[in-house]
Amino acid sequence: MRYSHTGEGMHRFTDPADGRTYLYSHCFLDEAPRIFAAFDQPDLKAAFHLTVTAPEDWTVLANGTTTRTAPGRWHAAPTPPVSTYLFAVAAGPYHTVRAEHAGLPLGLHCRRSLAPHLDADADEILDITRRCLDRYHEIFDEPYPFDSYDQAFVPEFNPGAMENPGLVTFREEYVFRSAVTDTERQTRGVTIAHEMAHMWFGDLVTMRWWDDLWLNESFAEYMGYRVLAETTRHTGTWTEFAASRKPWGYDADQRPSTHPVAPDDVPDTAAALLNFDGISYAKGASALRQLVALLGDTAFLAGVNDHFARHRFANASLADLLDSLTRASGHDVHAWARAWLRTTGVDTLRAEPAADGTVRVVRDGTRPHRITVATHTRPALPGTPGSTGTTRATRTTATGTLDDTTPALDLPAPAGPAGTALLLPNAGDLTYAKIRLDPDSWTTATRSLGELPDPLDRALLWTCARDMVRDGELAPADYLDLASRHLPAETDTSVIAGVLAFARGPLADTYLHPGSRPRALAGIGAVCLRLLDRTAAAEDGTGGRTGGDTAGVRLSAVRGIVDAALTEEDTARLREWLTDGRVPGGPPLDPELRWRTLLRLCVLGAAGEDDIAAELRRDPSATGHEGADRCRAALPDPRAKDAAWKALFEHDELSNYRLVATAQGFWQPEQADILAARVPHYFPAATEAAARRGAAVAEALGRHAFPAHAVHPDTLAAGEKCLHDGGTVPALRRALADRLDDLSRALDIRTRHPH
Repeated sequence: MRYSHTGEGMHRFTDPADGRTYLYSHCFLDEAPRIFAAFDQPDLKAAFHLTVTAPEDWTVLANGTTTRTAPGRWHAAPTPPVSTYLFAVAAGPYHTVRAEHAGLPLGLHCRRSLAPHLDADADEILDITRRCLDRYHEIFDEPYPFDSYDQAFVPEFNPGAMENPGLVTFREEYVFRSAVTDTERQTRGVTIAHEMAHMWFGDLVTMRWWDDLWLNESFAEYMGYRVLAETTRHTGTWTEFAASRKPWGYDADQRPSTHPVAPDDVPDTAAALLNFDGISYAKGASALRQLVALLGDTAFLAGVNDHFARHRFANASLADLLDSLTRASGHDVHAWARAWLRTTGVDTLRAEPAADGTVRVVRDGTRPHRITVATHTRPALPGTPGSTGTTRATRTTATGTLDDTTPALDLPAPAGPAGTALLLPNAGDLTYAKIRLDPDSWTTATRSLGELPDPLDRALLWTCARDMVRDGELAPADYLDLASRHLPAETDTSVIAGVLAFARGPLADTYLHPGSRPRALAGIGAVCLRLLDRTAAAEDGTGGRTGGDTAGVRLSAVRGIVDAALTEEDTARLREWLTDGRVPGGPPLDPELRWRTLLRLCVLGAAGEDDIAAELRRDPSATGHEGADRCRAALPDPRAKDAAWKALFEHDELSNYRLVATAQGFWQPEQADILAARVPHYFPAATEAAARRGAAVAEALGRHAFPAHAVHPDTLAAGEKCLHDGGTVPALRRALADRLDDLSRALDIRTRHPH
């Protein structure tokens, strides 16, 4: 079989930094036959006995512990019964950090050119690994079921990570070459905990077929967020989940391509691959969090452990797990699953003050919800009627269940001083539902959002505002006004990242009319400058709100300033930063910030090929080559666009990573005029390239190479014709359907809010 350059099968990569070559396998979902002959489906499990011949100076890793038996020859310890999609081997001159925990060998591995960066974080990664192992051993009766635990950070890896037993592979962006926020470190930790959960959910007990994907991904997603918060300093995982991860599920669930968390029919692996999305991950994990709220943690874990005991090293189905949970809890979990796992769509919860002084919660939808409602009461100012002599807000809660017998929930009004109240349904984010506030609560939120002490409450309100924009209920300009008033005081980097990503991405680039975009970018840049000023003031003691990840807030602010640059004054500032190598009052420009800054200058026509070549000489790494591809594709030059187009759609030489980088640079709203003629040609070009290059490239072309900036009925018509005509491979078809739905939503928002 041929080596792959698309992250499928046996991937081969040569490091441009030093010329060394690395290999790793990726057998998921049905790629094992790219490496060896196999009957390849998850309910066929067997022990793997592996020997490897490789260059003598290489490291060889596998599912079982490897032993060098002769020069250039390795033997891997036989595995317990596992599925073909979980087979793993990696070989090359990997840099390795070895450790041990409770007798279990641990290993971290990366390319040698990344060795200093892995070494810098090895203690942190190993500490999280040990803590998560200990926690899983506390809550699961079955001990870790394999003979070692290696974590390899491998190049050009398509997913975030892969749960191969004993040899977890991660995308090497988790080896941080540049500064990151604390939230990004937390995300790495969640991924570590997620993949470790798969050692039980997926590897020890495996689904029979891909219709039960939720038995793998939903559980690992839930456990990853939960266990990291329970065992490490990263206690804010659920805030990031509410701010960024859960909206991924809400968006997916409102598109025509939505599907149940546990679909009734998945006819083949091509269909299964499409279900690795915000529904299987974010919605599925949210459903499990709701199930735990309903059953209680003790009964939930008892059911899980019963499931492991009955099906260890074998296969199981949704019905098997539901039986275990029903036995352990006494609840009819099958009925719960019919409502939560076999249906599609998002319920909406509304909380309103009732005339009798209680709080009434109603739902638009059919699912049962165990929820908490929080009331934030802001007292009147001292000296005014109703004053309590303090301006400090109070937060009180009440809990209840909405179901078929209780379609509306009347809760006692939480006690608190008189004043303007904000009623927040789904406080604690225990269920999966959009929320809407009553008019008085929304008015209070617009005035006081940044003052709420709980970051999770703030994240929920920002997500509510985001959903209102997407549903046409809130003007994009009003969301930006909310950000201008409240984001400069925000201390949680996950909230900042979520708000800026939405404001700078879909809102500024697609929801707003082009004529309103310059003002929006100026406003986003101003917010980020205020964040930057605040972190400087907090550090030098001259003022500013303190708390949280100050360095991360500063980094988020600098990224936002770069991304929002538009005017000559903005480009002069970025050019000065790039020349000086640092931000006044901010961080030095490390490789990530340098490439980010240069990209924006290229988009605006303020940098060119000479600047790109100079930066690539400074950073000749694989990431540097991706940065150069991205910058070259972003140049407002017809020759550069032509070269990028051919690389994307006509030549088949780029690896997935470099193809994605080129796609990310190509379409730019600032260059709409020179790109207009290419928009209708995207659909046939992507269709042909996807058919040649396979599912991974097809998904990348649909997600990253789509002309999202071209919000016009003609773009929608061309895309719909492409889907109607047929001929698109499933991965591209799904990606196009989602992107066209986003485009239709943007057109609707522009119609509803013409200014």
